[in-house]
Amino acid sequence: MDAPTCPLCGRPIPAEAKQSLHHLVPRLKGGKGGPVVLLHHICHLEIHATLTEAELAARYHTIEALQAHPRLARFIDWVRKRPPGFHSRVPGRRRKR
Repeated sequence: MDAPTCPLCGRPIPAEAKQSLHHLVPRLKGGKGGPVVLLHHICHLEIHATLTEAELAARYHTIEALQAHPRLARFIDWVRKRPPGFHSRVPGRRRKR
């Protein structure tokens, strides 16, 4: 069986890698029961380090919109060069809630 692919960065997600489920519309903003995607944990952390729940709900509730965000686009370019199981702390400041 093939490993699932992270829709944000396009790398495979090995079974032993840290992984997370991401609600495309945050649960706190009405996304309970809405679409959920499986991501590398590092990709999920970067999304939440970059965008507020309100921003995610209003403008960044699709993979395409997330990929188009300037900071996330730079992150994706960087992380695509790493092995599929790569994980590290997310650099930079946390976003405001």
